[in-house]
Amino acid sequence: MTKKLEELFNLPPVVPDDATAEEVQLITEEQKEVFKDIDAAIDKIDEALPTVRNLDTSDAELDELAKLAKDKFEDLIDLGMNMEARFSGTVFQTAGTLLGHAITAKQAKLDKKLRMVDLQLKKMRLDHQIKKDSAEAAQNGTAEAIEGQGTLLDRNALLAEILNKPQQ
Repeated sequence: MTKKLEELFNLPPVVPDDATAEEVQLITEEQKEVFKDIDAAIDKIDEALPTVRNLDTSDAELDELAKLAKDKFEDLIDLGMNMEARFSGTVFQTAGTLLGHAITAKQAKLDKKLRMVDLQLKKMRLDHQIKKDSAEAAQNGTAEAIEGQGTLLDRNALLAEILNKPQQ
């Protein structure tokens, strides 16, 4: 990737093949900062979601519209049954349209709920994957710095470091 593309898309720099260990460490630290910024943005979105989750008013409105459409459908059916046959066709057609509106309102309500459940499942899956990746990193012996607490190691990684340390 070229430098112009990296600047254009605001991407972290790609590690060159001839990079030294210090350069790789510096680039890795920069990428960690970018990921922290992205994680902070995701957390802000999560904090905003509870205000979006308050969908009771729109659910109530859709229920009200569906009930109104069903009531008027029944009124039109009764009216159509009490009319002459040549005039009742238009009334029944209008009643069918009202019933279609009631079904559409209920379907919109269900679709909205399913979308919210889908978003919540995706978020839970992402959180689970992040926890799983960090647990695997700890099991594989890769040291992970924790702010203010030192380094996180499992027992096997600690023994390996002790055994590989030169005797003084």
